Amino acid sequence: MVEGLMTLGKLETGLRTLDFQCCEDVQAEAFAGNFKVQGTRDGNIYMMEKPKRKRNTPLFREDNSSLSQGQNKRWYFYFSLDENQLEQLPEKLIRQATAIAMKCILEYELDVKSILI
Repeated sequence: MVEGLMTLGKLETGLRTLDFQCCEDVQAEAFAGNFKVQGTRDGNIYMMEKPKRKRNTPLFREDNSSLSQGQNKRWYFYFSLDENQLEQLPEKLIRQATAIAMKCILEYELDVKSILI
């Protein structure tokens, strides 16, 4: 518990600000984080730090694409290309998706006889 002054504000952009200035000498660990903040009508402020986002690690990569498995055990294929390369999109998408599919077939020893027919 620490006593201090809290200043609430609102920027011209509509974003809210909150500053807390301690009135005592306190030794605390410095930190930064993303928080869920709730302000109530009676002036109480509640903050809870959000857990860090766990990103999927790509298992296979190509120039503009990757394949990863999410925390929910679903497979994710990601492909990204600049807007000015629209003419090259079909060729690059097919080539890179095929390359990643071949890597999966070899890595996981998948039976793909039905695909090749």
